[in-house]
Amino acid sequence: MCDETNMTEAGAERDREEKTSKSVCVYDCRPDSSAAPGRTLDIANMDYNGFLQALRQEFSLSTNETFVISTTDRKEIDEKLYKELVNGKTLQLLKSVNQELPMAIQERIEYLPHYHTLVQCGMYEYYASEGQKALPYAFAELIDNALSATGKNTGIRRIEIRLLFDESQGGPAVVVLDNGCGMTSKQLNNWAVYRLSKFIRENDMFHSEKPGYVRPSPVPRSLNSDISYFGVGGKQAVFYIGQSVRMISKPAGSPDVHEFVMSKDDFERKELKKEDIYSGFIRNRKPGDCSHVNVSNEQFLQSIVIEEEGKESFTAVVITGIHPEHVTYLKQYFTLWTRELAHTYHYYIHGADGKDTRQMRETGHFSNIDIQISLFERSTRVPRVVNLREVDNDMQTLYVSSSASTFEFKATGPRDSLVEGLIRYHPFLYDQETYPVDPYAASAGPIEDEDEDCVVLNPEGRGKRPIFECFWNGRLIPYTSVSEFEWCKRPKKAGAVPFECYNRISGVLFANDRFQVSTNKLTFMDLELQLCDKDTIFTRVNNGQEQRVKIEREFTSWLKDCHERYDKQVMFEGFQGVMTREDVPKRLQSPWAQFKIIKWDGKTYKKGQLVKSVKTQPIFFGSIVQFLLHGHVEGDVYATGGHAQIALEPKELYDEQRIIPIFKIDRLATAAAIKEHIDNELTKLPDRLRVTWPEGNAWAERDARPAGTPMGPIKVEILNKNGESMSRLPVAGNSKKLKVELKVIWHSPKGDVETNTYTGVHSSKWEYWFKTMENLSKLGMYTLHLQTILSDNQSDEWAGKRLPNYTLNFSITEGEAVSFRLGIVSSPVLMGVPFSIPLDFKDEFEYPTQPPCNIKPQLECSSLNLSYEGIAFGTTSVIKNVRVMGKISRQNKMYTVKVHIPGLKENNQSLQILLQPGPPHTLVVFPDEEVLSVENRTPANLRVEVHDEYQNITTHPKLVVRCQLLGAPDLPADVVDCSNTGSGLMLTKPLSLKTVNTEQMLTAKFNIPNHRTVVCVERQLRILPSTQISRLEVYRQEEGSDDVMVLQNSERIDWTAGDTLGNLHFRLYDEGNRLVPLLPKLTSKIKVNWTAKLNAEELSQGKLPDICVPSQAQREYYYNVSFHDQHTVNMSFLILPRPDEPERLRVNLSESSVKMGEIMSGNIDVEVIDQYGNKTDCLNAESVKTLSVSANDLDKEALAVEWQASIGKLSVCGVRFIAGSLGPKELCFKYQDMMDFVRIEVTAGHPAKIILLEKPEIPFQVINGHGLDTPLVMQLCDKWGNPSPDQRVEVVMKTLYSELKIKSSVTSQPVDSEGKACFILESISGPKGDHHLDFSGCFGRKDIPGPVIRLNVIPDPNKPVKLCIEYDSAATLCAGDVFPAFTVVVMSEEGEPVRNICPANLSMLLWKGIASRSSPPATASALKCSKRKDTEKDECFCFRDKQIPELAGKYVVQFVLALDKTKPLWSKQIELNVVHNKAMKLAPETPPSTPVVSNSNIRANRTLVDSLNLKIMDQYDNAAGEGIDGKVVVTVKGTGDRVVPLFEKGEKSLSYSLTNGEALITDLVLLENSPGEDGAEYILQFHPEFQQTSVTISPYSLPFRFCNDAEYQEVIVNLSKKKDHLSRTVLMYRDFFETNEQLKSELECQVRDASHKLNELKPELMKNGLNISELTTVSAIKNVINEKKAILIKMENQPRRKCSIPDPFKGSPHVLGKVAHLAQVEDDDAAKVFSWHILGDMDCVVTETTSAAKKIYDDTQGRQQVLPLETVFWRPNDRPLPHIRNGSPLFRPVGNPVFVKDLLIFPEHVESCNKVFATLLGDTILIDDLDSANHYRRGVVQNKMQCPTILTRQGERIRSNGKFGGVQNKAPSIEKLRGQVFGAPLPKEYNHKCLQIELLQQYSGAMQKASDVEKEYKNHFQYLQSPQMKQKRQELKQQEEELRELEQTLARTPEKRVKRSLEPETSEPSVPPKRTRRKPCKLDS
Repeated sequence: MCDETNMTEAGAERDREEKTSKSVCVYDCRPDSSAAPGRTLDIANMDYNGFLQALRQEFSLSTNETFVISTTDRKEIDEKLYKELVNGKTLQLLKSVNQELPMAIQERIEYLPHYHTLVQCGMYEYYASEGQKALPYAFAELIDNALSATGKNTGIRRIEIRLLFDESQGGPAVVVLDNGCGMTSKQLNNWAVYRLSKFIRENDMFHSEKPGYVRPSPVPRSLNSDISYFGVGGKQAVFYIGQSVRMISKPAGSPDVHEFVMSKDDFERKELKKEDIYSGFIRNRKPGDCSHVNVSNEQFLQSIVIEEEGKESFTAVVITGIHPEHVTYLKQYFTLWTRELAHTYHYYIHGADGKDTRQMRETGHFSNIDIQISLFERSTRVPRVVNLREVDNDMQTLYVSSSASTFEFKATGPRDSLVEGLIRYHPFLYDQETYPVDPYAASAGPIEDEDEDCVVLNPEGRGKRPIFECFWNGRLIPYTSVSEFEWCKRPKKAGAVPFECYNRISGVLFANDRFQVSTNKLTFMDLELQLCDKDTIFTRVNNGQEQRVKIEREFTSWLKDCHERYDKQVMFEGFQGVMTREDVPKRLQSPWAQFKIIKWDGKTYKKGQLVKSVKTQPIFFGSIVQFLLHGHVEGDVYATGGHAQIALEPKELYDEQRIIPIFKIDRLATAAAIKEHIDNELTKLPDRLRVTWPEGNAWAERDARPAGTPMGPIKVEILNKNGESMSRLPVAGNSKKLKVELKVIWHSPKGDVETNTYTGVHSSKWEYWFKTMENLSKLGMYTLHLQTILSDNQSDEWAGKRLPNYTLNFSITEGEAVSFRLGIVSSPVLMGVPFSIPLDFKDEFEYPTQPPCNIKPQLECSSLNLSYEGIAFGTTSVIKNVRVMGKISRQNKMYTVKVHIPGLKENNQSLQILLQPGPPHTLVVFPDEEVLSVENRTPANLRVEVHDEYQNITTHPKLVVRCQLLGAPDLPADVVDCSNTGSGLMLTKPLSLKTVNTEQMLTAKFNIPNHRTVVCVERQLRILPSTQISRLEVYRQEEGSDDVMVLQNSERIDWTAGDTLGNLHFRLYDEGNRLVPLLPKLTSKIKVNWTAKLNAEELSQGKLPDICVPSQAQREYYYNVSFHDQHTVNMSFLILPRPDEPERLRVNLSESSVKMGEIMSGNIDVEVIDQYGNKTDCLNAESVKTLSVSANDLDKEALAVEWQASIGKLSVCGVRFIAGSLGPKELCFKYQDMMDFVRIEVTAGHPAKIILLEKPEIPFQVINGHGLDTPLVMQLCDKWGNPSPDQRVEVVMKTLYSELKIKSSVTSQPVDSEGKACFILESISGPKGDHHLDFSGCFGRKDIPGPVIRLNVIPDPNKPVKLCIEYDSAATLCAGDVFPAFTVVVMSEEGEPVRNICPANLSMLLWKGIASRSSPPATASALKCSKRKDTEKDECFCFRDKQIPELAGKYVVQFVLALDKTKPLWSKQIELNVVHNKAMKLAPETPPSTPVVSNSNIRANRTLVDSLNLKIMDQYDNAAGEGIDGKVVVTVKGTGDRVVPLFEKGEKSLSYSLTNGEALITDLVLLENSPGEDGAEYILQFHPEFQQTSVTISPYSLPFRFCNDAEYQEVIVNLSKKKDHLSRTVLMYRDFFETNEQLKSELECQVRDASHKLNELKPELMKNGLNISELTTVSAIKNVINEKKAILIKMENQPRRKCSIPDPFKGSPHVLGKVAHLAQVEDDDAAKVFSWHILGDMDCVVTETTSAAKKIYDDTQGRQQVLPLETVFWRPNDRPLPHIRNGSPLFRPVGNPVFVKDLLIFPEHVESCNKVFATLLGDTILIDDLDSANHYRRGVVQNKMQCPTILTRQGERIRSNGKFGGVQNKAPSIEKLRGQVFGAPLPKEYNHKCLQIELLQQYSGAMQKASDVEKEYKNHFQYLQSPQMKQKRQELKQQEEELRELEQTLARTPEKRVKRSLEPETSEPSVPPKRTRRKPCKLDS
């Protein structure tokens, strides 16, 4: 009976009634059997043995005959499989399982749905495909099946589609072939069943062997080939394409081919005959058996069957009955639909990264899929073949190839749904968007070419198209696309990224099979809906690593970076303002921003720069006026385009401006070419005027002619630069007529005057003509000006430049003299001083002229005498040295002088002169007395006058009169300035002589220092004594007493301190020592210095105010009395205060401290003082007995008191304290009834020992090469244990073993002011094990004992000690190729790889040479480490894709790890042998110079090559011809029909042997009288010939010059050598300038990048609360950083709970640390109870691996407890608290219950720490107090829930079993935990400050970098603008010009040189006829 589970699932109802029969059909397939139909055996009631007996009986098998009974899948039937046989199964009787079938057999199968489900399914599915042609997607279904079938191929996965449309071969048909795994008969049966998906199909007929569906492993882009899915697509596709399908398949490992046919005609036939429609036969046959093929109708099928032989496995889908419209479409649109298939399977064909046509080879993941499509139309036509790998215009290829950057992300959702996303950026380049144009998108209309009037404003790239194309399991789902996500959509408001950048992105989504698609794979069901779900998580993928970041921020940052880095946009600079344009449509007229400069495509265009247009009609040249950008912008800005306003050049021809798009500026046009074009245009303009004089009376430049001389006639011609005459202006449009304007200008003194003006019009007979001018009569300079003007507007300018003109300068002169005029005489005239009178002579026209000879003027003046010496003749005549003599009545009077000159027509003239006195001559003093009387201290008042020679008072510059007094010392002198008045007063100041008691005689001497010719004058002065106050006397007189005590000046007075000194008086005396009465007028001028308040009445009586004597007796005090008048009179004295009566004691300490047990070294002075603190003299030697001293703990036995007579004080010594505490002690001193107290500080005694403060756990655990976390603090103490601050003691650290090396800041140091010495052990190195450190003190020669510290040194797992290098040493290294990958592993001290190495610290050094022990040379190339791949191990660092040097030879590679600058770690040097690359060319090692030969009988002149060594080389000029032998054929090549010279003996070619890739060319000579064109250039071609056909070598060409004679040859040789030298020099210059320009561009990019980095950081700084305005300099930023760090240090130093358990294992590989350090707890009570609860585990070390735990266990001899995480079972537990069930509380708890694990804070290793503490704490709960805890436990238990352990904040514990109380359940105080407690976290503000510091450091670095780059750029720019660079550019320009001229000279064939041809042989003698020697042409040098 047939089991229901073995029935196929289909769409139609089946008869499921149980049947009572079970039979099988058996075919006899043994080799010797004949073809016979199968036999049916009823096996319903048979077991396996009965079945075998029935077989033997049915097929007459003997008992000893062996046979095999198998299924059509070659599964041998045994007893187990026999039980699973189903009714109707077809079996084969074979000789062996692998036997070949002798004939084909048929296996009946069934597939149940209505046949319309199959034959019309394609129509329903594909015709509903959104109006698009879906035929390519039908083929895609068949390719899907082929991809799934070839999914496990290890080699090439070959898929081929053949379109067989040749009707002569039985077409049309479509065949899809693949080399996949093939299908068994059961799998073929499954394929036939509609909607039998791979999840429910049975690929084997037996249940025991059914494997079931296994999901493929995740791969990038989901390219798992698992895309044959639903059991629908194949049937839909074949019946959409045609009406019949033949499935032919051979499974791997089977010798049989299974063939099955399904057709629409067969279905209809069965329906008509009422047969079972869904039943058929599978033909099982041997490969290549085509006996069943109808060759006449299906010849193509026969070919396919024949191809089966030799194939291991395959599947062929043969579709016939192709619909005619499909045939037409497939032919006409072959390129279109194959491109669509290439798009669909782009990533299967080209790998996960896609195809980038910009790269020479594909990168990324390798793909072994090969899909080929062939179209066969007729046998005579070549088939069209397309391999989808070669299609380079599908949309994905266009997207990949045009992108500049990618943004990768992932979207994860429920049920393992995963979408890998990729966004590409297509930048704007120069003048267009690079976003690919979709060839399938509907065209919006033809795009017309833009002209200069068109406005293009930011044309969109993507437009409104969706961003993302969607792929499912790696293949395209064509009708589904995703427009955008929220995080990548265009924002509504403008931000940091321009809007247009959002239209430059394309994207791809790669969904896995968790997303549903339609059965025809044309659309997704709900992809976008799921991706927009809130549970979908987007993550950024960077370098293969997922990053949980804010995706929107990351995308915006990436897009901004792409815009700034890749958009080759236009940078607009120099904003000038905004304008409105009227030449554009109204909507675009405003606003237009104006700019001066743009930077575009690496070039800078500025205002005024010359440019050329492209794509304009016509092409024009011009200068830039400005740049225009549409939109509201201010300042410098980037934009995708804009416009340029161009002023057409030359302006003289095109006086207009045009506005064109920027991209129509020709970027390739050079400034020289543009300038040359403009200069050529300018030659058409008028350049100069040609002036001729028809009558021969030409006037020359600067001619002098008499007045009235006629001028003219004049003829004028207008010429251009070519010397051509013209009369019109050749401008665009209508030409303009030209006129010539004549002007004669007289340059008069008042200005220019036009005397003649005419305008000449052009005439064809006489050009421009001007008549004679006869009105030139005025004297002076004249200018004849001829100016070209325009006829229409009379303008003399065109386009800003003046039209041609001509200028002639001439002059008109004067006649003979007939009159004269007197000139101006300089005024005033001094008496007796000579002066001159100018004379101007005139002709009859009143023009100045020369005087007549022998004239004698006559001079007259009333009352004065005049005389002169003579006349001086010149341009102006002068009467010389005229003198005036006599007495004048008054100064400045005008006098008339008459001049008479005989012989002139007008002979009399007069002039007025102003007369003044002459120079100084005599000095006069008034009064005129010999002796004058003057009182001392009064003025003398004498008057002086200066006279001239004629007794006139005169003045003179610097006329200073000096008076000197003689007759006494220190007498003053007086001066008076008489320069303006000639007189003055002298000695007007009082005479101040010293005290004059009697009369004195003085002499006054008067003189003029500047006029020594004036005689001195003397007068006698009598000086009388003065009546003014000259002395002041102070005296003391008691009231009623006659005793007077006169105080002497500066006298010293002793007086009692604090007392008053009174009864002081004063008296006044004059200069004659006469007493002066005390009048109020005089006494008011008395001043004293001891008070400001003076009584005027007492002063008038001669009394002075009392003096209060100061209270301090230590010094003298100064007192002064003064009289202030015209001079001051002083009197002073000194007062010395003396002590008052004794008042109290005063004790003075010499030292304020004393050491315990020591006697104070200094003495204590005791003295008695008065009330003011002045020391008294009351103490004496007897006072020692009455002074007492007392204090606590004072040793009175050592105390002693002594009398110090020298100082008058008591001295106390022997002060010592022998007991008590340290600190201040108070001493009491008592004398009589007076007491005083002093305080002495008692300090520690002598240092006696050293102790270690804060003793940690011993021994110290330290990693080799590391230091201790905490410093070792040593304390110096005295013998009583008191800290001793004696800084003379030096603490020394010593190692007891020499192997132990310690790096410390100090090894010995004195103690500080607190007696402490701190030792920071920065690094400890030594053998593994225990070591000892000894600390001791040194105090002079005394040693002070100290502690000994034990150290346990363990190896450093992170210290690199060795570099291990792995690479393919057998690889051949060809020059210019890529090195094999070098893998570097850094080994640690433990011998394990170090993983935490930064790849940037590893470098690969490469240099040419051999290995040695020395360091790499400075010229070695440094290569950086490559990025690690996902498949590579963490400890491996790879150097991939490093280019091999282009020069072959020995090289050395060495790797270096530079963790610091001082100790790099070097690898061993590796020698590499770089060999040549593929042979490419034949070339010499050194290029020879250009040969020049002549047709001479001298052989040397005809020699082309003396010796030339040619070698076969690779592309890098390495010798590569090893093993290549053959020959080199030399021929001569010419251009066109030029005659070619011949070699000697008339040979056209010569051969030279080529041995081992090298040929020596010698003695290559031309034939004498060889044919050839004189001066022409030919090419010697050296072509290698050899037998190796696989090698292609390009020939070597050598140009040479051919001349007809030796002289010309010599010239050409010199020119060729000069050309070669110039070529090399120009090339060197160009390389030099190109390098500098590249450096400039790189520096500009760096400046932009640095500025961009700064601008990026500014928003982040402001966001984090930092003021940008304060961060203007690097130093300011560093100050802010230091302030922030100080705050951090303050936070760190704030007292907080810390864990004191040492953790020496932290930092080791795979070690997390001790439990106590893994977590932190904020609350103190919670921290205490948590730590106590797991106190036994706090010291446990947590490791990641068991091996790391075992290592610690071994190192500590088992003393350290460890916990490896990989042995911990942990399941994430998000269960709520026990009192919550299904989200609702079971009861209302009290005491704030919370899980303990939720209160733990993990600074790092969060996931691992969760696992650790979940293991240690479980579900332990924390509650406020014990009552609340019991209440909570009772409520949980009553609800039948398990209650975990409960801890309370007060320290109690209720165990999980309910027990509480007792010491074991009560936590001690936190102090008793001795530091074994969880630490407290830093405040939250700490992290914020750290973030601020990090941002500030980044900003500081960016600012520093920006400053450095800007400085470097400025320096380089200045260097480029330096005179040296300008000189180099000038040199390059000159040499380029020389080279150009030289090349033109060489290219120019000399005139009169003719071609020579080879003359035919004649019977004449072989000696050639002598040629006539021709004179060589002179070459232009």
